[in-house]
Amino acid sequence: MYNERDYMRTGAGDIASPVALQNAFINRVYGWMCAALALTGVVAWFTAQNPALINFIFQRGFFWVLIIATFLLVVGLSAMINRISASAATMAFIVYAALEGLLFSSIFAVYTASSIATTFFATSLTFGATSLVGYLIKTDLTGFGRFLLFGLIGFLIGSVVNIFWANSGFDVFLTYAGIFLFAGLTAYDTQKIKMMSLNAGDMAREDGRKLAVVGALMLYLDFINLFLLLLRIFGGRRD
Repeated sequence: MYNERDYMRTGAGDIASPVALQNAFINRVYGWMCAALALTGVVAWFTAQNPALINFIFQRGFFWVLIIATFLLVVGLSAMINRISASAATMAFIVYAALEGLLFSSIFAVYTASSIATTFFATSLTFGATSLVGYLIKTDLTGFGRFLLFGLIGFLIGSVVNIFWANSGFDVFLTYAGIFLFAGLTAYDTQKIKMMSLNAGDMAREDGRKLAVVGALMLYLDFINLFLLLLRIFGGRRD
């Protein structure tokens, strides 16, 4: 329920409606997500242009440090969001996006620049379409979300198993299953963020700012996983 504190005054003295507050929250979420993706891309490109840095990351064991660090950041941010400040949550998200950029730098050594660009475009279309479905659909996707959670667990287990099994047929299955999985998660998370926006209130408030970071992180993870999976299909490898 909204009360008088949920209305935001503008510079002209007008009072924003709950719909305006909801739109402001959603814009903030997508703004942070896009900013994080841009940061990841810039860091990845810059790192790929520095052979010494690439060597340090991927040939001296720092790769695993980055894997562990990014995992701990996501888990820690999700678990401690209610106990940390909005500024700390924002900084953690920025650091996470930058670390992902270091990891993503390897794709520039494996795939051609044109195929990376094509895959990014395909990912943007897929993400945009499924996010729009999640925003507009009237059906409650909560039950679907439980199914997706079990699917995500199965996908992660299967991915780890295939690291050692190295079965090409199973890898193809995981790729296409993962694309459908993260497309579904994008729709589900978008609807969840829409529901979150109803309780976000004034974006200037601490809770609203933290919720925006959490929402941006959810969509960011959906996007980058879709991108990596589609890259397996559209990615043209360097000679």
